[in-house]
Formats: sequence, structure tokens, C-alpha cells
Amino acid sequence: MAKKLTHIDDAGNPGMVDVSDKKTTARVASAQAVIYLGKEIMQELSGNQFSTKKGSVFHTAIIAATMAVKKTDAIIPLCHNIPISSCKTDIQQQDEEHLYITCTVKTTGQTGIEMEALHGASVAALTIYDMCKAMSQEMVIKDIMLIKKTGGKNDYQRKTS
Repeated sequence: MAKKLTHIDDAGNPGMVDVSDKKTTARVASAQAVIYLGKEIMQELSGNQFSTKKGSVFHTAIIAATMAVKKTDAIIPLCHNIPISSCKTDIQQQDEEHLYITCTVKTTGQTGIEMEALHGASVAALTIYDMCKAMSQEMVIKDIMLIKKTGGKNDYQRKTS
């Protein structure tokens, strides 16, 4: 049996989930995005310590991720306004063509924080694309996914392949 969508009522209308009866708990979520830059862009950026004429690619992406996390409820229509306790974004060169972005967000509240983590990782990847698009438009943002979440009714940990 398929699970019922929580944002749809019995009449089929969308609405914000009522979390007023949920227990307040510490919650953490981590999400990842991968951006393919290609060998040429990666070589040029790493030779310049990931800076362009626009500034530090990593620092700008981390700031953008933090801003996105704090504004998730303004962008995703049915998300709750959640107080953010912590937002950490890490960007790592995984190989000679890809950057891996991980955004980890914490709160203490009545609802999950995974949309904020996903939003942060996505916007960090978009920011990297924006800062590097003059070099090439062959970049690809891919594999945006929830890695783990804890503190709610159902914890989650993505299985590694």
C-alpha cells in the first residue's frame, strides 16, 4: 500500500502539515549535490585555489548555501519556518572532474530539516555554476540527494553502493 501524501488533505487540496502535536526534538539532516566541472575547469580553478575574478568560488557557495537554508520556507511553498541552529557546508574535490557539496543543518523543533539541507546543497551547486559559467557551460549539477536525517519519527541513512 502506498503511503499517503502528508501535504494533501482528504479532499485532495494542498496544505501545510500540522505539526502542533509533534514532539520537539533535536534534528539533523545532511544533503549532497555533485557538480561536474570537467578536467579543464577543475585544473584552472585548482591552480587558482578555486578563485575567479568574481571571488572565491567555495566561500561564495558556502555563503549562498547558508542563505538558502535560512530562506527555504520562502521558496518551497509548504515548508515550515524553522529556526536554524547550525548550517555547515563542505565542498570537496572528489576527482579531476567533480566537486561534492555536503550541507548539514541542525534545529530543535517539531518538523524535519531535510528540505533545508537539500535546498542549501542545491543552491551551493548553482552558485558554483554561476561563478564558473564564463569558463564553460558544459557543467552538470547532478545527484542532489538526502544523505541522512535524525531526530524525527523516522531516521534515515542512505545506503552506500
